[in-house]
Amino acid sequence: MSEHRRKPPQPQGGGRAAARRGQSGSSSGRRAAPRGATGSPSDSHGSGARGEERTYGSRAEARRAAQRGGGSRRRGGAAGPGRGRGRAAPPARKGIIDYPRHDKYGWRRWMPSWRLVSGLCIAFFGGLVAVAGIGYAMVSVPVVAETATAQNNVYYWADGSQMVATGGERNRQIVNLSQIPKAMQNAVIAQENKTFRDDSGIDPKGIARAVFNMARGGETQGGSTITQQYVKNAMLDDQSQTISRKFKEIFVSIKVGATEDKDTILEGYLNSAYYGRGAYGIQAAARAYFNKDAIEMNEGECALLAAVLKGATYYDPNGTPSIDPVGASPAANKKRALAQMQDTLDKMVEYNLLDAETRAKYPKLPKVQNPRSNTALSGQIGYLVDLAKAYIVNNSEETGITSSKLEQGGYSIYTTFDKKKVQELEKSVQRVYKAKIKPEERPDTDTHVQFGGASVDPATGAIKAIYGGVDATKHFTNNADATGAQVGSTFKPYVLAAAMKWGVRDPELDEIQAQDERTIVSPKSLYNGKNKLKIKNYDGSIWRNEKGEEWLQVNDGDESYGSPPDYKIDLREAMRESVNSSFVQLGMDVGLDKVKEAAIDSGILKTSLAGTNYPSFSIGTSSPSAIRMAGSYATFAASGKQRDPFSVKKVTSKEGTVFTHKTETKQAFTAQVADNVTDILKTVVEEGTGTNAQLPGREVAGKTGTTDGNKSAWFVGYTPQLSTAISMFRYPDDESIKNRQFLEMFGTGGEKKIHGASFPSQIWADYMQDALKGQAPKSFPTPEPIGEVVNDVPTPSPTPTPTETESETPSAPPSSTPPPTIPTPTQPTNTCRPFDFNCDDDDDSGGNGPGGGDDGGQDGGVPTSPTPTQSDGGGNNRGQGNNNGGLFGGPGG
Repeated sequence: MSEHRRKPPQPQGGGRAAARRGQSGSSSGRRAAPRGATGSPSDSHGSGARGEERTYGSRAEARRAAQRGGGSRRRGGAAGPGRGRGRAAPPARKGIIDYPRHDKYGWRRWMPSWRLVSGLCIAFFGGLVAVAGIGYAMVSVPVVAETATAQNNVYYWADGSQMVATGGERNRQIVNLSQIPKAMQNAVIAQENKTFRDDSGIDPKGIARAVFNMARGGETQGGSTITQQYVKNAMLDDQSQTISRKFKEIFVSIKVGATEDKDTILEGYLNSAYYGRGAYGIQAAARAYFNKDAIEMNEGECALLAAVLKGATYYDPNGTPSIDPVGASPAANKKRALAQMQDTLDKMVEYNLLDAETRAKYPKLPKVQNPRSNTALSGQIGYLVDLAKAYIVNNSEETGITSSKLEQGGYSIYTTFDKKKVQELEKSVQRVYKAKIKPEERPDTDTHVQFGGASVDPATGAIKAIYGGVDATKHFTNNADATGAQVGSTFKPYVLAAAMKWGVRDPELDEIQAQDERTIVSPKSLYNGKNKLKIKNYDGSIWRNEKGEEWLQVNDGDESYGSPPDYKIDLREAMRESVNSSFVQLGMDVGLDKVKEAAIDSGILKTSLAGTNYPSFSIGTSSPSAIRMAGSYATFAASGKQRDPFSVKKVTSKEGTVFTHKTETKQAFTAQVADNVTDILKTVVEEGTGTNAQLPGREVAGKTGTTDGNKSAWFVGYTPQLSTAISMFRYPDDESIKNRQFLEMFGTGGEKKIHGASFPSQIWADYMQDALKGQAPKSFPTPEPIGEVVNDVPTPSPTPTPTETESETPSAPPSSTPPPTIPTPTQPTNTCRPFDFNCDDDDDSGGNGPGGGDDGGQDGGVPTSPTPTQSDGGGNNRGQGNNNGGLFGGPGG
């Protein structure tokens, strides 16, 4: 080997590092020393030989020798035997568990051994067995008789005094299995748990599902077996929705299944289950639904009660619309209960628990009785409790209280209801009813007369009083909430508010551009008050329905307002006299979508509003509730500040305060808009159709309303301190009457016609005078001037020409509503220009249009819809279309 490639000896101090730190001038100093040339004394025992150093046949042997000798395995290390460049010695094993593994390297070091895995599994399952054993030993079998009592819910008036204690009293009577019909036992087994006689008492899949739901934050589900459901019902001492409670249920279910016979379990379940109507147990349920002992029930009645076990809120045939106006209405519940009852009977036949001949005897729901038997809920109390319960349950995301939790009792519920005002409102209705309504003398006109009413505080939205009907234990629909009675001309303030908030559209622009180019109207704006006015689109073209028919809007008594030839009146007069034609045309100019938006902004629920396909939308074809009408008018009283009506201030339990209401305020309208609406509505009471609602020494704003066919009448009015709505209608209570409808009120109470200006406004004034007693009168804010005077230019008289005639009946075949068109000089001259009130309106013959009727009330009736199925009219049958005016959710206001 050539000299220049021979490796020089490494300097003393040894190791590559030392060599690198050696003489910087020697390039060979950067190389590592040969093995053994470390400069240590052991290296001098022989020349070129390793002395007594042991050689090894492999790297593994050297590694094991290093481990035995405890030597260092650092590269180039001087200590210990072995190869100087071997791996580091593994750490010695420490403790019982060898993890990470001491004799493995890389990823193998972190893989547990089979011994470790086996040991952990044995320990885990052993622990589970131990926990299960302890849990099993600690729980006891529940006894239904010991859990038959529970706490009431206590309701309080606004002043803190107690209203009523109810809702958790547990109406229950324990009976033996021999007193429960075999059909009831079989119905429950067939519907709930067909393997009941053979299973162990628990359903692992159902348990896993319930635990999974709770882990996701959902509500616990009922047990899948009858045994689990029985245990759940009986554990009244702990109704918390937690995983620990679910595991406790599992242990109790296992113990019950192992120690109790099936008949005992079935008896316990049927005696502890909740069937609705405050009835716990089969005996109480038989009395609540059929007024008979349980043993006397037939197969159909048993199948119905088995269906009710699915959830009384949605399977009680009488319904619970206060909880869910849509899903729990009587009609929806009957349909649901019948389907479930039939399914139960079919399963009984399928599982050989009932013969087909007997099953065929029950194709319909059995007759059930009055759902409210608690005399503590008579009068108005039942309606108030229902309203408070509905508020709590329908806002469960805020209150944290579901229907099942509320039913368990133990809550103190502080309502907004003013006891004095509730009593005064009931007295005011009763005075008018006793003095004027004589069903014995006038059975054809005075039967089925009903009133509804509600008062709302404009400053907070608190519902201070309601009138729901004659008696909550006799008349079950809360007339302050869901009735379906159309509101008529009390809807006109929303048209006015929309015109002042958004303005009327520019008739010279197309529909898209016109949405932005608008003119805010002032109260002095002029509109046509002519009877049988031909209604136009905003651009002046004639409005036609899908059949090509025109709309001729009638006024009350076929009366025209204003002087010919243009019949112009300002909006103040139009509101004062409730002129239909003016407001229908104003609604078309603004856009019915904006009118609808104004109503919603004020507090009316969208679900209670009729469709906007027809011009009559502006004059009250919708059916909000009395509560929502009072609340929306309260928005005007509060200078445009909208606050949703509410009935519960606070809920407490033994744990403390559960819920406290927080009022949310929205600026629905500017004070300028709202105060101008109020100023015009003051005119209605001072000089117009609402003079019966005057209160001496107080400023009052309000509006009357009467609907088509004289089937409902309203007065909604307010002072700065209180807003109140009163409704009147005729509707049969008897559910046996098929296709029930609102009845006409011609001749009712000895009056030729019922208007909002008659009984409703009289009740309103009588009540408000007492309700406001002791409160100093307040004045409404002085409104700031708003908008521009629209249509103030006199309309020139049309020049008669041969082409300026137009048939009342369209000559073209009926078609869908044509798009608005802007007249041009080349078009026929019988196309009306914007705001041209004289254009072909001289024919008073009425025509065939949908507005050609003459049933308007004194304050502006709603005309007949083009066809009974159209959405603008909503019909007169409860539960159809948009007629359910409920306060909380669902259709309803």
